[in-house]
Amino acid sequence: MLEIEIDRTDDYTVCRPVGELDAYTVGQFREALSDLSDTRRLLIDLSGVPFLDSAGLGALIGGVRRAREGGGDVAVCCARTSVSRLLHTTGFDRVAMVAETIEEAAAALASRED
Repeated sequence: MLEIEIDRTDDYTVCRPVGELDAYTVGQFREALSDLSDTRRLLIDLSGVPFLDSAGLGALIGGVRRAREGGGDVAVCCARTSVSRLLHTTGFDRVAMVAETIEEAAAALASRED
């Protein structure tokens, strides 16, 4: 089961999936990212995701693409070693900024202001 929390601040919107992000739950995550595609600054917090498979990674890449097409920017934070390793090994960190903490990801988004 996957839960998705959305928090909005003055500076950015946080999308926080909690649970495994895999072929069984990816539709819900994809829909949430689609709903946030017009967000100017999106921070995706994967700290509550213990497992991410290729379907989840694909949804993540698609969410970044849609946000950028809408003129937005995206940063991802993840302190879980297994998920973080996957993001770096697959080259996702060349698609979007990947930070270890939410504070680092928020600072990266703030530094890229127009």
